[in-house]
Amino acid sequence: MKKTILAAAAALSLAMAPGAFAQEPLKVGVAAEPYPPFSSVDSAGNWSGFDIEIGQAICEEMGRECVTTPVAWDGIIPALTSGKIDMIVGSMSITEERQKVIDFSDRYYYTPAAFVAPAPVEVDTDSADLGGLVLGVQSGTTSAAYVRKAYPDAEIKLYNTQDEVNADLAAGRIDVMLADQAAMVEYVKTPEGSQFEVKAVAPEDEAFGEGIGVGLRKEDDDLQADVNDAIAALLESGRYDEIAGQYFEFDIYGGRE
Repeated sequence: MKKTILAAAAALSLAMAPGAFAQEPLKVGVAAEPYPPFSSVDSAGNWSGFDIEIGQAICEEMGRECVTTPVAWDGIIPALTSGKIDMIVGSMSITEERQKVIDFSDRYYYTPAAFVAPAPVEVDTDSADLGGLVLGVQSGTTSAAYVRKAYPDAEIKLYNTQDEVNADLAAGRIDVMLADQAAMVEYVKTPEGSQFEVKAVAPEDEAFGEGIGVGLRKEDDDLQADVNDAIAALLESGRYDEIAGQYFEFDIYGGRE
């Protein structure tokens, strides 16, 4: 009986030891708002898309179980810092402003932003007022940061989700929108986007950051190192290109050394 009690006590002590729960599933945060081809959810609640597959592949390379956890975009960084999620794999640009609050992995893709408008509309991207056009953009994005700086005289409408921007463009409440080029290239191929065209690509600008990385808490140095190693392994093995090839007809990672 005494041995049984001692064994049980030892097991309890081990379970309560620091690091005992280190291998619990990682909660991978994605924006709750669909953002195809990066993330989409079906009627059964199953998520798919480039971000989803890359997140899963990173977890597999690390030998960790992960759970996709949707969070409203405007609350996704607070969800990370408060521990509700463990990392963000949601097309989040690495920017100086965000790096004041969280850390990032090495980039896992890079694309600029693109202007999209109805086919007949001419978009003067060299004008401070965008040629008098009403511009729509999702708030809290690098595109929003860019347009505030690049078009100080333009009428800019901010939206909570990209779907809302798309809907208002279709309804004629805005004339043009700016969003990630990869998403926009795919959007104009859809039935909903077939009446629109990619009019121009925004120039390189510090507002767009250094690319897209996995968002991590500042204290999670070991996890950051593991994620970086996983991204490098995916690139080296060719698995990254296998995943990307399902969604894009160009090298979404960008220039490689």
